[in-house]
Amino acid sequence: MSLLKTEKLTKIYQNRMALSSINLTLESKKVYGLLGPNGSGKTTLMKLIANLMQPTSGQLLINGEKPSVTTRATVAYMPTESFIYKSMKLVDVGNFYSDFFEDFNQETYLNLLDEMELPKQIKVSALSSGMSAKLRVAVTLSRKAQIIMLDEPLNGIDLLTRDCIIKTIVDNSYEEAAIIISSHLVELLEPILDEAILLDKGKIVYMGNVENLRENEGISVANKYREVFGS
Repeated sequence: MSLLKTEKLTKIYQNRMALSSINLTLESKKVYGLLGPNGSGKTTLMKLIANLMQPTSGQLLINGEKPSVTTRATVAYMPTESFIYKSMKLVDVGNFYSDFFEDFNQETYLNLLDEMELPKQIKVSALSSGMSAKLRVAVTLSRKAQIIMLDEPLNGIDLLTRDCIIKTIVDNSYEEAAIIISSHLVELLEPILDEAILLDKGKIVYMGNVENLRENEGISVANKYREVFGS
């Protein structure tokens, strides 16, 4: 049984086709790049997987079950918007999330704060944009979830912070998980991807193994992205 499977998954809202007949099969122990320009449907797909919205039609199954409170416990989702109370100290953020998620590992969280040089006693409100991005990644990766989703984790931050976040994802993700990272910064993510999924206007326009793409077509994921979206 696949970890995650969709069949003709479709989402329409505000009279707009956000996703159209998406067919996907995702497996454990792989890193998936959900790639495409803004408005391509990446966030909508993630929110459907996280059970934050309902599909208009089609099917989405996680471990053979429809998204529910039960499947939410197996999915760690980092949205683009901040989701951490600004009045909290970083050390208290871990306590807060450990109350909500049984799979939240406090020791992992504190280690990640150290690794990313985030002071434990500082308040969330005092963080720079780069520090805030690191914190959101730390909170998400501290869960031992089967599906880990990071929506645009590299947006709006400097190059060194991006490097730090990519290294943290590689070194600290739960090894049994399927990791889904959405971005349009393809060249930065490509070295850590196993599979690439290119979305455009709510449709999958390319999906394949990154190594096979290089061997069979002789091009990188970044160049495939340029080929697909360049026109």
